[in-house]
Amino acid sequence: MVLYAALYFALGAVRYAGHRNFVDLGVFAQTAASAFGCFCNPVEGSHWAVHFSPILYVAGALIHMWPSALALVALQAAAGALTAPAVYGIVARHADRRAARLSALVVLLYPPLAGAIFNDFHENGLAPAAVAWLLWAFDGGYAGWTLVFAALTLAIKEDQALFVAIAGLIGAIAYRRDLLRWRLAVGIGVTAAVVFVVFFTIVQPHARSDFLSVTQGSGWSPARFYEWTPADWKALFPSGLVARIGFLLLAFAPLLFIPFRSRAIVIAVLPLAEVLASRMSTTYTTGSHYAGAWAGWALYAFAIGITEIWRSSPQRAYKVLYWCIGLCVAEFAVANPLHPGYFLHGRSQAGATLDAFIAALPRNVSLATQEEAYTHLAATDPNVTVLPETPDRPVNSCFILTDVAFADSPRLIESKPLLWRLIASAEYSVTRREGAITLYKRVAACR
Repeated sequence: MVLYAALYFALGAVRYAGHRNFVDLGVFAQTAASAFGCFCNPVEGSHWAVHFSPILYVAGALIHMWPSALALVALQAAAGALTAPAVYGIVARHADRRAARLSALVVLLYPPLAGAIFNDFHENGLAPAAVAWLLWAFDGGYAGWTLVFAALTLAIKEDQALFVAIAGLIGAIAYRRDLLRWRLAVGIGVTAAVVFVVFFTIVQPHARSDFLSVTQGSGWSPARFYEWTPADWKALFPSGLVARIGFLLLAFAPLLFIPFRSRAIVIAVLPLAEVLASRMSTTYTTGSHYAGAWAGWALYAFAIGITEIWRSSPQRAYKVLYWCIGLCVAEFAVANPLHPGYFLHGRSQAGATLDAFIAALPRNVSLATQEEAYTHLAATDPNVTVLPETPDRPVNSCFILTDVAFADSPRLIESKPLLWRLIASAEYSVTRREGAITLYKRVAACR
């Protein structure tokens, strides 16, 4: 576990030093840094208006002690590592130690989990471990620990509340003759359903009215994944179906589809449906943080499936696990979800120049910029924001910073028409240039 966490923190630190993070890291760094205040960021407004994530108070406490986005990288790496011992415990309870150790190794090599952990920090990155430990505790009949891990899972994100509610219903049916587990399943399921309903009927509307998001208009941002248009339906056949089948192959071929051999897969159906029903391929990509939404549920089904094979033939179970290990390694070789060619580069001269430039900026400067600077300022500057995606969005910052040394920066490319308009209309003018870096200042008075 320590080696896994250290490895993914080191990889994340290399990515961060190379300025290869996207907007999410900055958004969560600002939200965590303000956790004991507004719980907000300039991109979303109040984070409560987007997601139900009390778990970010833990991230806030960590970033208070270590004011850097790297604190979040470390937290997510540790969470990824904590998934393996829960699966080990489940398998060890029903099989032997050898099968448990091999199963834990499969988890540590599982590409979708690695992709979620290496990706920019997100609440989803904390879900696999919480879910796996919740199911370990419930499987063992540990009432106290089941309640603790259920609370932890519910604190991650509102979709986990829905998944837990459905799992509670399934558990109540499956364990109707086991009074302890039946009570746990019913109690947790009802609580999860209440959390889900309260978020959408009270918390989220109140957060939106109190601190209206600057980027999401009047709708709930994640809903954009499910706003299917005629063009989306047309693209579903056949390319969309092929893409989803490809995702399922990448997600479950390394597990030899063992989760589908067990009835436990039923609790992973809804988490998988959440990502597959999206009209955007981002959700069903194994290298994205959305894998964290379903991975914990699927790995539990994998653990149960392995124990069922072990009961009939321990040697066959070992052989299957060795195959899973080999397939995980093979997938890293042919379809690496970390995309090291893009994300893992040493610190360049351009990066060093940008770091020096932003370090010299005034504290808490009001600044709109691209991802490369935003993610490095967000943890310590509540007034920094990212340039808008579309030219119809307003820019209210006192300064705008661009760095064309990072020519492939998505926000730099997307904001070019907006920047040209702001300069042409004399709303902003150049106040400083240093190589590829340009700092624009708002002409009208600002503070």
